[in-house]
Amino acid sequence: MNIKKLLLALFCVGIFISGVAQNPIVQTYYTADPAPMVYDGKVYVYTSHDEDITVDNFFTMYDWRCYSSDDMVNWTDHGAVASLKDFEWMDKTNGAWAPQAIERNGKFYLYVPIHGEGVSVLVSDSPTGPFHDPLGHRLIVDSDDVWTDIDPTVFIDDNGQAYLYWGNPSLFYVKLNEDMISYDRSIGNKGIVPVEMDNHSFGESKAKDGRHHSNYTEGPWIYKRKDLYYLVYAAGGIPEYIAYSTAPTAEGPWTYQGYIMERAPHLAFTNHPGIIDFKGNSYFFYHDQDLSGGEGFKRSVSVEQFEYNEDGSIPMITPTKEGIKESVTNLNPYQKVEAETIAWSEGLKTAKDDNGVIVTNINDGDYIKVRSVDFAKGAKTFKARAAALEGGKIEIRLDAKDGPLLGVCDVSEIEDNWKTFTTKTKKQKGVHDLFLVFKGGEGELFNFDSWEFK
Repeated sequence: MNIKKLLLALFCVGIFISGVAQNPIVQTYYTADPAPMVYDGKVYVYTSHDEDITVDNFFTMYDWRCYSSDDMVNWTDHGAVASLKDFEWMDKTNGAWAPQAIERNGKFYLYVPIHGEGVSVLVSDSPTGPFHDPLGHRLIVDSDDVWTDIDPTVFIDDNGQAYLYWGNPSLFYVKLNEDMISYDRSIGNKGIVPVEMDNHSFGESKAKDGRHHSNYTEGPWIYKRKDLYYLVYAAGGIPEYIAYSTAPTAEGPWTYQGYIMERAPHLAFTNHPGIIDFKGNSYFFYHDQDLSGGEGFKRSVSVEQFEYNEDGSIPMITPTKEGIKESVTNLNPYQKVEAETIAWSEGLKTAKDDNGVIVTNINDGDYIKVRSVDFAKGAKTFKARAAALEGGKIEIRLDAKDGPLLGVCDVSEIEDNWKTFTTKTKKQKGVHDLFLVFKGGEGELFNFDSWEFK
């Protein structure tokens, strides 16, 4: 067993038995700095990506990943949708930090900070890429301090004016032009407006490093709700809490409102917020260090559901391992489901090939859990598209890794090409969690592309 799988097994041994763990929402990679975007009935979460092996015991980050969900419990992996290699003018090989994406006029704009290289922007016709560099140079570079120009957050106001905020431990914004790749240079310092960092706006600094002028640290997230503007951010220096301020306009003045997530043993020394409303519910995204067994440079995205107080204030949010308790819709198993659509998994990785994203690194005892699967009146057959390596089987179980067995799909015919494998299943009605448990001998059993019931 490799180190990653051993750490995962040690951390989750008790949780796997009960089947209640839903945080972190991605287990195949280390993901951080979540930036959720609601578009066309789905939530797309853009993340930074901590590599499995760190360099010089520091953040080792080369690309940005994307995951989507229409039910808030099962997440489809779209792979790395952008990377440092997309910027041909830059020879930076590390530092792909916290991103955020937004849609405007059918285009998708991904704002990405590159540690020590300012903030850049990428554009795509699809939320999952491919993204390209429209400028050939940085969008924002304002300081010689490598920590300052990081963590962009983007927002379009009701009047169509777009804002880009960023900064550590100071805060700045620009008013983006409608093209979203340039900004109004007639205000501030050639277009860049510094935000007043005082106790009234962001609270009294608790950091003792001499850099912080208020409780604000980094990772801003700006949005509007019911005529009130919210700025949520990492606060308090290291280790970070999450706090927020509000304002009557997108340009302030900001008023400090306090903490909404305190420290917890399984949180990393950094944190990064993202908040959305989706299908009538409110969700808070953040990251922790649980999956890595406590390594702060290997973080993982988690999410909690919450409700605003009647006055619009945000309550204290507790980071949990259980995560989202109920899906907002059920999954239809009678259409093609990508194998990389996962609520929870053990031991697996994903990769891209000619089929798109596939599930790899499948060994004996690994599994995929898919939540809230609506079998309606019951299925008769199950089919899986896979490419056998050593060959193996898929046990189709309900509600637990060792739950009732519906059938076993044999994936043992070794061919060079992908093949659809089919088996009959016991009829099961209603909504259940589905467990696809992989069985076989030594080595990697097969690669897995998709599945479907009939």
